[in-house]
Amino acid sequence: MRRAPTILFTGLPVLLVLAVLATAVWARHLAADNRAITGLKANRDLAVAPGAAPAVVLARVEFLIRQDRLTEAQPLVEALDGRADPRIRTDAHYNLANAWLRRGLDLITEGKIDAAGPFVVLARQEYRRALTLAPDDWDAKFNLDVASRLIRDFPAFERTVGDTGQVDRKRLWTDIPGTPRGGP
Repeated sequence: MRRAPTILFTGLPVLLVLAVLATAVWARHLAADNRAITGLKANRDLAVAPGAAPAVVLARVEFLIRQDRLTEAQPLVEALDGRADPRIRTDAHYNLANAWLRRGLDLITEGKIDAAGPFVVLARQEYRRALTLAPDDWDAKFNLDVASRLIRDFPAFERTVGDTGQVDRKRLWTDIPGTPRGGP
């Protein structure tokens, strides 16, 4: 019984010192992550390992998207899938899908319809991944619908490349909202 106060008085300060050291290491780590995020948002090209903190990887993905380096961003988005918070993963997939769709729409406005198809398909896949993580995300639903209609407007492309779902040519017109069912 007499040793209990001695252990308490010597053990408690040791535990407090260890807690302060752990907090200092953690704060330093967070400060490094914040510096990396700030640098990436300021358009400085900083290397980020796929195993870095999810917020840092998301900042790198957004940087690569702004630089139109989408093929470099894709593996980082996939690296987030196994370990990040669903909101960060949703943001990564949604941002990448928007970039793929923008690239496809740019090609369509240039008249390069055949070249735009694969980018629209990639956008659709990324929107679907985002929607599996956040099924109520209205923006992702709307953009998926836009991307789906772009592919539907070009049935020859969908027959040869398309993703997993194929459109039945007999039902093509009944799938479009606002078009009456049946013959003309």
